[in-house]
Amino acid sequence: MERLRIMAPAARGPVVFFAGLLLAVMTAAASAAPVQVDIRKFAFSPQEITIPPGTTVRWVNDDETPHTVTADDGGFASPGLDTGDHYEHTFDKEGDVAYFCSVHPFMKGVVHVRKP
Repeated sequence: MERLRIMAPAARGPVVFFAGLLLAVMTAAASAAPVQVDIRKFAFSPQEITIPPGTTVRWVNDDETPHTVTADDGGFASPGLDTGDHYEHTFDKEGDVAYFCSVHPFMKGVVHVRKP
């Protein structure tokens, strides 16, 4: 009686390994928690942050007054944020992004995006 043998291609092991590794990296990147900036007492806190490209920043309004988050260059703009509301933006390119509150233009902040 002859036995049937099924053999996997030699390259299957490394391909499966790298596919699993890629999936793990993508999952970790997708599940990374946003960096938080609080809005309180008419100020962004911290006022300046440094993050790697691909990071999401979450602004949370802890103030009793509505605020916005608006990039100086017009790259993003939140709607009005009431108490407890939040706004998120992902920074993909390196550089410095200044922002302000359009309701209270004296409120300013900067996101420094740098490769690690």
